[in-house]
Amino acid sequence: MTELDLEDRLTDVFRNAFDQEDLKLTRDMTSTDVEEWDSLSHVNLIVAVEKEFGVRFTTPEIAGLQNVGELMDAIQRKLR
Repeated sequence: MTELDLEDRLTDVFRNAFDQEDLKLTRDMTSTDVEEWDSLSHVNLIVAVEKEFGVRFTTPEIAGLQNVGELMDAIQRKLR
């Protein structure tokens, strides 16, 4: 999967999770950049990402993610 394909699919997941059709992802985006991104929505987001890409993250992997770019990289690693 190309990075552009991954970004497009991940953007759809984020837009659905936060109910924001105009949300634009950047690699450096964090929870502080999205008003609705709290601890509960974070859990829902990770579950949606896992479902969309058919991957599973461990708790330490999730806790170590600092931004969307790191999430994208983690997804890519899982898909290899």
